[in-house]
Parts: sequence; C-alpha cells; structure tokens
Amino acid sequence: MSGLLETPPHQLFAAFQVFFALCIGHAIMDFPLQGEYIATGKNWRLLKKLADPARPEEIWLWCMGAHCFMHAGAVWAVTGSFILAATEFVIHWAIDVAKCSGRTNFHQDQILHYLCKLAYAGLVFLGLATA
Repeated sequence: MSGLLETPPHQLFAAFQVFFALCIGHAIMDFPLQGEYIATGKNWRLLKKLADPARPEEIWLWCMGAHCFMHAGAVWAVTGSFILAATEFVIHWAIDVAKCSGRTNFHQDQILHYLCKLAYAGLVFLGLATA
C-alpha cells in the first residue's frame, strides 16, 4: 500500500476511503482518546451538578476545546485540508454543545458527526478539498 488513497481522489471509491478513514478517526477521538476527564469536563451542566471543586464549571471551555482540536486533527490528518479541519473544530463544538445542553441525545449527536464526515468526503470527491 502506498498511502491513504489507492485511487485518484475524484473517484467514488477514493471518496469512500476518505469517509471510512474519517469514521475511524472519529471513533478513536470520541471514545478511547476522549477519556472520562474530557467527557465530563466538556459538559458544564454535569460539572455544575457534580459540584466538584477539583473540576470547576469553567474548565468546560478548555475540555471542549481540547476535544474539538483532537477531532480537527484527525480530519486534517486524513484529508490534508486545514479548511476542513477548522470546519470540523467549529461544527464539532456546536454539535457537542447541543448535546451537553440537552437539545440532542447521544444518537443524534453521533449521526450529526458522521454526516459531517460524509460531507467532507463529498467535498474531496468533488475536488473542493484535498485528500
């Protein structure tokens, strides 16, 4: 194997490869690498409920930022696109804030994240982003 893409980027199979790799990155970042500290720390409502002086509510910004940077890094690593990585940071933040605010549930959160990955792969397929 020579790299991520075994076919030219504008072919449908290449777009599927990008989507698959983005899904792998998402699964790694959202589950084993997120960890309990960030998962709890990015949710200000949960922090308020826990009332743990070692984890004040204000850390949610730092934890959410770290989590979203991890996801942006995965998108950048797969696509080679800073624009898609920055887009992922912003959209991932918005989706996770909606979940932490109780406006979406776990399943809706995950579907929205994977729809973003599908959109990124589509942009690569259309030649509007690098891969």
